[in-house]
Amino acid sequence: MTLSSTWIEVIGGVAAVCTTVAFVPQLVRVWKLRRAEEISGVFFLLFTVGISIWLVYGIFIDSWPIIVANSVTIVIAGAILFLKFKWDRLNRRGPR
Repeated sequence: MTLSSTWIEVIGGVAAVCTTVAFVPQLVRVWKLRRAEEISGVFFLLFTVGISIWLVYGIFIDSWPIIVANSVTIVIAGAILFLKFKWDRLNRRGPR
């Protein structure tokens, strides 16, 4: 069975949307709770680096699903990482 390049791009696009949107509930939860102690900073740091490398790869092979999904995922994961370090630091200080 062979698929046209259009269908292959559609499959890649659907996968990209699913894996990117999967992080939105985590970002919303961290934002609402104003804490993120249960999130691994090392994981999100490594994940963000990996996604950045995937983005570069997508640019080299000119794959729009990879480029768009990883660009959006970098923003979401970066926001989670930023909020984690910000609120972890603030929560260690205690209430003002």
